[in-house]
Amino acid sequence: MLRKKPAVGSLILKDGTVFKGTPFGSQNSTAGEVVFNTGMVGYPESMTDPSYNGQILVFTYPLIGNYGVRQNPDSIADSLESSRIQVKGIIVSDYSANYSHWSAIKSLDEWMKEEGIPGIYGIDTRQLTKRLREKGVMLGKIINRQDTGFYDPNKEILQEYVSVKSPVTYGSGKPHIVLVDCGVKNSIIRSLLRRKVRLTQVPYDYDFTRMKYDGLFISNGPGDPKSVTQAIENVRIAMDSEKPVFGICMGNQIMALAAGGATYKLKFGHRSQNQPCIEQGTKRCYITSQNHGYAVNDKKLPSGWKPWFRNANDGTNEGIIHKTGLFRAIQFHAEHNPGPRDTEFMFDNFIRMVREGR
Repeated sequence: MLRKKPAVGSLILKDGTVFKGTPFGSQNSTAGEVVFNTGMVGYPESMTDPSYNGQILVFTYPLIGNYGVRQNPDSIADSLESSRIQVKGIIVSDYSANYSHWSAIKSLDEWMKEEGIPGIYGIDTRQLTKRLREKGVMLGKIINRQDTGFYDPNKEILQEYVSVKSPVTYGSGKPHIVLVDCGVKNSIIRSLLRRKVRLTQVPYDYDFTRMKYDGLFISNGPGDPKSVTQAIENVRIAMDSEKPVFGICMGNQIMALAAGGATYKLKFGHRSQNQPCIEQGTKRCYITSQNHGYAVNDKKLPSGWKPWFRNANDGTNEGIIHKTGLFRAIQFHAEHNPGPRDTEFMFDNFIRMVREGR
């Protein structure tokens, strides 16, 4: 009796390197920028993080899928970071079809099939990650049934796919915070609402400068920060006022560009839950969750600005602050999810500053 041969899927990198494995999830082919995450937990949160839009995500932790997937969120109250999977595809060493968790309702494979997202397991992710570290992140494609061309997400304004289309208001408390949505994670919204504020979430290119608000928050998001020119200009205008402004991840980069600074693309980015960041001045070190491929150039910060945090591993910028203290931003994710909660106090500090009017 002939046995059916297992299907073979391929990950092809732009430099010609080919990795073969077993497909799972959707049988579609796809393309994007291949990046890696070294976190041990949180694959549902990572896969729904809008900052991964346009990317093929490699999980370095060897076993993925063992606790299944929760119900897709109907609102921001759930634990996932958006209403859908944002990655173009995933690569794992070993996929667990059997899952066990009290809140899981389906397997990772079932979820990916529902949303048309392909994956490959059985690939040597250590070898793949080493190549991406040595050569830098590069374009790649997952090939299953038919070939597809390479796709560079950094040439697009990815906010068009992940930002709200019109303003949305949450809560009825005080103060009033305007959130510029460049691809905001749901956990950032949850973190702000826990502080009893009224929150207005606006599209990335929305002219909020004529709105009445008490504080401005610039979110995370995918792609090259230089592409969101309207957001940069609006933030520049906002920083001419005396209202507090706080940014996270891409928000850090947008604020630097709005102030007249510069950003650049990292060789392989920071995507993990254990990045050590040192606060300048106090020299305190915090363990942080991160997901970014671009960074602020410390050497090109304009007068009145200085580095706030630096990465203890590679010395890159992890935050900036203005001499007045009104305008400040961090490159890491204070809201965690997944990751450590060491820096969640940043939300408290921002809201306190807004309430005090400084």
